[in-house]
Amino acid sequence: MSRPALLELPRIECRGSARELGRAQGEALAPRIGAFVEQRLAALRAYLAERDESGRFAEFVATGEACLAVAGSYDPAGTEEHLGIAEGAGLAPGLLYAVTNMTDVRDVLLLGAAPADREGCTSLLLPPALSQEHQFIAAQTWDLNPTDLDFVVAVHRRPDEGPETWSVTCTGSLSLVGMNAEGVAVGTTNIKTRGSRVGVGYLSILHRALGSRTRDEAVDHVRKAPRAAAHSYWVADAHAAHELECDPTSVVERTLLPGAPDPVVETNHCQAKVLRAREGEAPTVSSRRRLERASALLGAGRHDVASIRELFADRSDGPDSINRYAEDAQGTSTNACIICVPARSELWACRGSADRGVWQRLEFGLA
Repeated sequence: MSRPALLELPRIECRGSARELGRAQGEALAPRIGAFVEQRLAALRAYLAERDESGRFAEFVATGEACLAVAGSYDPAGTEEHLGIAEGAGLAPGLLYAVTNMTDVRDVLLLGAAPADREGCTSLLLPPALSQEHQFIAAQTWDLNPTDLDFVVAVHRRPDEGPETWSVTCTGSLSLVGMNAEGVAVGTTNIKTRGSRVGVGYLSILHRALGSRTRDEAVDHVRKAPRAAAHSYWVADAHAAHELECDPTSVVERTLLPGAPDPVVETNHCQAKVLRAREGEAPTVSSRRRLERASALLGAGRHDVASIRELFADRSDGPDSINRYAEDAQGTSTNACIICVPARSELWACRGSADRGVWQRLEFGLA
């Protein structure tokens, strides 16, 4: 039996002012953005029904609109780009913001209603001591709804103001995980704590951090954001890496400097004591096993891009593995993977899981 073809990662190029960047994405991807919104709304309806909260659908959209208003003050340029995407796609901006930041907006509405989520990602920050070439490496899987896989895209931005960026995200969405031409790389994993509120969505935070000229500036944008919900954010460059485990009111940082002996690994449960005390849901078996497996594999020797790809393809724990398949029937799958080597401005990405997607290098400075 022949193997299915590997998944290609679509790319889109855009340049200009913030509004022009957004409008270019919206117009080029309008049918796909519309389809993405519809499938996410269908997933939301199922999510609400499982929790006997079907009557709160309209409240979800209203909450997204309120969060967009907060984002407008936090990152005017990023919000202008979002408005351009909505304009180009012919969608209401508040609805698009709610859908693209769905995990945050859902948490504001009904965090903790059973059953527990099984969504989540695995992120890795490696110090030079664990790298074959003695350089920092930052990488992660991005795992969410299996139906999101059809809408994953690499967006190459050349803004009039700010650095050139690449991000892997969903059609119609601001930056999710990626790196800029200054060598600043960013990403996130989802965690949950009590106390979610109307605030800025996680994509706005990542988008603004990715537009930073320096690592310190990017970290500061995460620290100071009026966050709507809990997430773990990572920021790295050629000289250091930071993990910021955040909820709306707290930030707990782990910093990797060049002499650090151990990696920082994050999955989808809180590791900081202050956040564990108000964790919104009990850690899943998957989150714990992925943390344990990734930590063990990273500690087994020095690594490079090839070995991280192998790690991301690991299926040692079956349905609870780092590499998550839709057929595991957990309601989530690995929809993309990225590996960043900031010292070389090197960004690798694939759509889908590490063993089912075509790995591509996303390069800067090309015409």
